[in-house]
Amino acid sequence: MQTLDLVIIFGYLIGITLFGVFYSGKQETTQDYFVGDRSVPWWAIAASIVATETSTITFISVPGIAFAKNGNFEFLQLVFGYMLGRVVISLLFIPMYFKGELFTVYQLLGERFGTKVKMLASSLFVVMRNIADGIRLLLTAIVLAAVYTAFVPDANPNTIIIASIILLGIVMIVFTFYGGMEAVIWVEVVQLAIYIGGAIAAAIVIVNQIDGGMTRVFEVGSQFNKFQFLDFSLNFTKTYTFWGGLIGGCFLTMSTHGTDQYLVQRYLCTNKPSSASLALLSSGAVVLGQFIGFLFIGVLLFAYYQPFNAPEYANIGTAASTLPATFPFLGGDKVFPDFITKFMPPGLSGLVVAAIFAAALSSSLNSIAATAVNDLYKPFAKDKTDKHLLRVASILTVIVGFVQIAVAIAVKDAGQSALNQARGIAGLINGPILGVFLVGTFIKKANQISALIAMSASIALMLYIYFGTKIAFPWYPVIGSLTTLTVAFIASFIFTKQSNEVND
Repeated sequence: MQTLDLVIIFGYLIGITLFGVFYSGKQETTQDYFVGDRSVPWWAIAASIVATETSTITFISVPGIAFAKNGNFEFLQLVFGYMLGRVVISLLFIPMYFKGELFTVYQLLGERFGTKVKMLASSLFVVMRNIADGIRLLLTAIVLAAVYTAFVPDANPNTIIIASIILLGIVMIVFTFYGGMEAVIWVEVVQLAIYIGGAIAAAIVIVNQIDGGMTRVFEVGSQFNKFQFLDFSLNFTKTYTFWGGLIGGCFLTMSTHGTDQYLVQRYLCTNKPSSASLALLSSGAVVLGQFIGFLFIGVLLFAYYQPFNAPEYANIGTAASTLPATFPFLGGDKVFPDFITKFMPPGLSGLVVAAIFAAALSSSLNSIAATAVNDLYKPFAKDKTDKHLLRVASILTVIVGFVQIAVAIAVKDAGQSALNQARGIAGLINGPILGVFLVGTFIKKANQISALIAMSASIALMLYIYFGTKIAFPWYPVIGSLTTLTVAFIASFIFTKQSNEVND
């Protein structure tokens, strides 16, 4: 990398910060701050959904999935479920979001079951979203650290990563603090164009540096089964299978895009359900194309670096594995950042790194603040003015930003794929929360006690599954939501009967 790249990278970071400050004058009410006065066009929301769903983790980890030993296109099976889940959300959930003036999706639970269920779901979202996005911040910091070490090779890697986490975190805090949700969405529109362009540029550069070009890429890809994408085995411990992808991906999308404030808040920024549905469904086609593209970049990188030529390659993942420190990429998350910082032409390298930074700066701080203020604070501050609530939201944005910085620093030495970490952690609560929404929709007899018991049982089971089993993360939301439904169904008979006996 050269000085031009640094100018582009830091110019982008400064521009993002100033953009947020520019929007500060529009943040006069909580409605402005949380839902952009419900006036954002559907196509901008669609771009925001894509940018949010395919952020830093996608940019870095998905190529690493295809690059890794025995890695291939089987990840796409999960995307099939993503598409199906969008259809279900458009039919089942989105109409409910526009029956009132919602600021958070969990207000629906409050109306159906009462404050306790709403506060439990909101608290789970706040905790797990901070963990997942702390990991996202870490991935972006790894890229910035790689940029710095390209100029200062002798720098201490751990120190540089920590400094990068803090720098990016502060930029994220300042931008979100001033700009609110509307600024986040419009930056994500720009971000989407930049990182799609950057990914295409990177792919072209990689192909031009491979002896034999695309012919060689397809030869290597076929030799190592990189293009395989269907696995019909019913293996609950394998991460990517057809059934796990279709069923698990559907439930995962129903939970993340249908009951998670981080994404639902974007639908609430428009003024009618048809616009929200159009934004969600159109985003699915773009997401599918993007995942295909990023997986193919992983194959390009595999053909470029040729790790299979190293004698140690055959032993990866076995007890006999003794990889030297010089072996290329002990973790797949590091391969694309390495190429970007070392082999991309000046200017393009800076542009791609800026796109990765932008993905991280598309943060969840505003969504967490909206949830904390409306669902956790407001019930105890009913006499407070909207101006007071706006001030509390701003303060919480800063606090949450520093929490995510702390999480990123705490998990920086984790060894497994960050993509799987983030999705696995999110899956602990996605299933139980999706389940309670389904309970409210389909089990009319269920009351607050039934819902609380069902969520508690589901969370306990998910904690056991996460820490005590090898079940793959795509099945987490399926198990969690169906457990919640089953327990709530049984509990609804018990507690309804008890209520009737008391009334008699």
